[in-house]
Amino acid sequence: MGGMAPDASRERSTPSLAFRAAQRRGICLWLLALLLLCAACSVGPRYSRPSAPIPPAYKETPENWKLAQPADQALKGNWWEIYQDPQLNALEEKIAVSNQSLKAAQEQFLQARAIVGENRSQYYPTATVGASASRNRLSKNRPLLGATTDYTDLNLPVDVSYEFDVWGRVRRSVEAARAQEQATASDVQSLSLSLHAELAMDYFSARALDAETELLHSTVKAYEKALQLTENRFRGGVASQVDVTQAETQLETTRAQALDLGVQRAQYEHAIAVLTGEPASAFTLPPAPLKAAPPVIPPGLPAQLLERRPDIASSERLIAAANAQIGIARAAYFPSLTLNASGGFEGTTITNWLTGPSGFAAAGLSAAELVFDAGRRRAVSDQARAAYHQAVANYRGDVLTAFQEVEDNLAALRILEQEASTQDAAVRAAEHSLSLSNNRYRGGVANYLEVITAQSAALSDERAAVQISGRRMVDSVLLIKALGGGWAISSLPTTTQNAPGKASPTGQ
Repeated sequence: MGGMAPDASRERSTPSLAFRAAQRRGICLWLLALLLLCAACSVGPRYSRPSAPIPPAYKETPENWKLAQPADQALKGNWWEIYQDPQLNALEEKIAVSNQSLKAAQEQFLQARAIVGENRSQYYPTATVGASASRNRLSKNRPLLGATTDYTDLNLPVDVSYEFDVWGRVRRSVEAARAQEQATASDVQSLSLSLHAELAMDYFSARALDAETELLHSTVKAYEKALQLTENRFRGGVASQVDVTQAETQLETTRAQALDLGVQRAQYEHAIAVLTGEPASAFTLPPAPLKAAPPVIPPGLPAQLLERRPDIASSERLIAAANAQIGIARAAYFPSLTLNASGGFEGTTITNWLTGPSGFAAAGLSAAELVFDAGRRRAVSDQARAAYHQAVANYRGDVLTAFQEVEDNLAALRILEQEASTQDAAVRAAEHSLSLSNNRYRGGVANYLEVITAQSAALSDERAAVQISGRRMVDSVLLIKALGGGWAISSLPTTTQNAPGKASPTGQ
């Protein structure tokens, strides 16, 4: 009997140990399942793009702008090629390579992309490794002193810490950073569009001045002939000294006007130099009078504008970032759950430092909840919600401004086309009037004042026609800019794509 008791005790204890082991495994599995379930939760509102007022059609689109082959005229990445000007194309290509403002914006995008990586790192645990070695001597008069007073302590600890993303704080942080990254990428494209448009406008303005200068130079030659004729008539006793003086005044005034255009022409040339990344002193734009008419520009549908404007895309992405910030602020109301673990080796000599008996390990799970913050979390949450509503208002305002810019330039092109036709008729009438006045003066029927009046009217109308031509080209560039150029929202980068300005400087 006495010999069988220990065996029976062991038999009874074996199921109890197995049951407790299974119970521990079950608890661990339930805990793991609970953590996985909590990890799938994210507090805060789901994001959806806010609504914006979109008209069914552009009011200022005339019927005669319908295209026979819209696919051939559609705005593409290098939208300036629609003007078919090789020199303009060459200048525009330099912006992506040499413009310093665009380079600065691209580096800002890289900063935003790095912030995404910084936030994504919170998905993983952090680990630190250290090493220490010390030689210690204890006081012999120390209470409870052991046998050893001199010893060496060699320590190689490894500490691991991981905060479970139970309430989605990390996921919301990554979501906000990614939206900010995409907004910054849109800002790069918006700046690129503005720089390319500014260069095209400066270029066509300079070309319009070249045309106006050419007109004035040809007018000067005509006035020189008129002055010579008047002087001949004066020497013949047919004309008076007053006529000669009036002809000289008209000639010199026109020469001064031609010289005055050189100031604006030089300023446009210098502006183009800066845009292309060259010193103004080393850049020259050879004169070439503007001869082309603005191309037909397809505005598309108003609903497409939200997909084609990078500034609108930036505003929308800022809303997404603000929405994620609401979730981050909301997660602060819930407790944090952290796993801490440490291990390593500790010994007294090199020989036993990294052996099995010298190893140590510890692990623990902790939870913490902030119970009083004097309203700080509520204030942060209110701030996040107000920032979200501010971003929504900015987005809707940007949409309204975008439609205004498109309508403004559509109206400008339509009206300027009509004005150009009317002005051409005025030029023809003024030239005919000048021809009649010259014939009357040569025949002795009219005085030279009538000729001067006709000359002034003809020159004024001709200059107005040239200026209208330049304005039409500039407004066509403004319309392309208002339509977003050749950009599309599908060009927004993801975290796995190259930064704009590296693989594709302007996202084209």
